[in-house]
Amino acid sequence: MNDWPDAQPEGPRRMRHVQRPQVPQQQPQQQYGQQQPYGQQPQYDQGYNPDFTQAQGSGYDSGYGDAQVYGAPQTGGRGGGQGTVPPQYAPHPGGGAGARPDWRRRIKIGSIVLVVAVVGWSVGTYAWASSRMRNEVDLAKVIERPSEGDCTTYLIVGSDSREGMSAEEKKKLHTGSAEGKRTDSMMILAACSSGNTMVSLPRDSWVTIPSFVGSESGKKYAERGGSKLNAAYAMDGPELLVRTVEFNTGLRIDHYAEIGFAGFANIVDALGGVELNIEKGFKDKKSGADFQAGTQTLNGEQALAFVRTRYAFAESDLARTKNQQKFLSALANQAATPGTILNPFALYPTLGAGLDTLIVDKDMSLYDLGKMFFAMKGISGGDGKSMNMPINGTAPQNSLRWDMPKVKQLVEQIRNDEPVTVTSDR
Repeated sequence: MNDWPDAQPEGPRRMRHVQRPQVPQQQPQQQYGQQQPYGQQPQYDQGYNPDFTQAQGSGYDSGYGDAQVYGAPQTGGRGGGQGTVPPQYAPHPGGGAGARPDWRRRIKIGSIVLVVAVVGWSVGTYAWASSRMRNEVDLAKVIERPSEGDCTTYLIVGSDSREGMSAEEKKKLHTGSAEGKRTDSMMILAACSSGNTMVSLPRDSWVTIPSFVGSESGKKYAERGGSKLNAAYAMDGPELLVRTVEFNTGLRIDHYAEIGFAGFANIVDALGGVELNIEKGFKDKKSGADFQAGTQTLNGEQALAFVRTRYAFAESDLARTKNQQKFLSALANQAATPGTILNPFALYPTLGAGLDTLIVDKDMSLYDLGKMFFAMKGISGGDGKSMNMPINGTAPQNSLRWDMPKVKQLVEQIRNDEPVTVTSDR
């Protein structure tokens, strides 16, 4: 028996039916730029929604274009606009798709390669040149040395060494055939932050040769007063010359550099000559000098004659030292230029010509040698001064006596890295 009350079953209720759009299946062979058709668009029951229009029933609006595919512009989507092509897939002006070249990256890589090449070349050149240096002078053998100053000091010596010269070269350069070697020129170069100073030491300077220990024998020799400066070199070479200069000036010499006749001429020729302004023409049979006044380019033979001439001048050795300073400054000014340093066809012959005959102390590096040349160049450019050692009359044997009060003042200014105010009357 049914306990439920009598009730008529409710008729079926009309429910809204929504049909989801079918997701299209991508075909394996689908390619970019082809439009994949969708399946049957869903239709909606217009009877349920009276506001449903025929236009709305024409299809389902997904909000996306019909075929918005990268690679080619397609129409469709809302508004029927043209699809956007990402920049990385844009075709090159010459045709074909692909990424544009990254010039910044290429320039960066090229710069790195260039820097590495320059550094490698520089290191190789430095190593080659360092191996050619003749570090033969041992300043550790010099005894009783003055204290160090604030400037770097060089004793630069031009010797009359004929080492490596043939008979024909000796005749051509008017050097004679004397055996051994003597000093032909001497000068102190002080490289200071306050300004560089080049002081020529006349080889006929009247000085005291102090006691010393022989560089080869190790034997101690007594002091010898009243001698010409170039006698010290003849007695025991560079070590005694340094000892004598330090003893008579009180200035410590940090580095020693010496070059002979052949090396000097070869450096000038390797540079293609040195331009020099000769204020007054002169001739000298002994040196082979024959110059007209004016600006001219001197080759190796002419340059050697210019710096060696003494008998053509009334001031003799003092006039010659001035010419030596003038020419060395011009030589350094031309050698220490980018045109020489950065040009291997000029740098290697110049270094080779100089290093074959250049003799330096054992502590002198190629860097120190470069500083010396740039200091000389600075003097020719007006950064410093050049002068003779102050002279106060003559002494026996036609020698020159130093003005010692001025010498002491000059040395103190150099030692303390002060601007040099001392002048030389001759």
